[in-house]
Amino acid sequence: MKEDKLSDLSMQLSVDVLKLTKELRAKHETIISNQIGRSATSVCANIAESKYGHSRADFIAKLEIALKEANETGKWLEMLFRTDHIDEATYKSIDKTCSTIRVLLIASIKTAKSRINK
Repeated sequence: MKEDKLSDLSMQLSVDVLKLTKELRAKHETIISNQIGRSATSVCANIAESKYGHSRADFIAKLEIALKEANETGKWLEMLFRTDHIDEATYKSIDKTCSTIRVLLIASIKTAKSRINK
């Protein structure tokens, strides 16, 4: 079964961040690695949960949580980059995925909300 782009990207974000957290923990950086691990995997989990929401409002709520978590993940990435825990290439690569997810989530939320009033 073919997954949609948002699901694919959120899974990729989770995988990339989990690999990154493994590297960070090997360097004894645990505070931010724990935080970014939670927020990135939450993006993926909430997008997955949204597909089985019991109402349109539940669907939207899950996507809004995913959006907040994607924004948080982006901030943790920036923090890791600015403190020299990750290089620029790693930052840009993961941040691009995270930014794309945010754009798609915003569009999906707007579309879903516009259909509530119809």
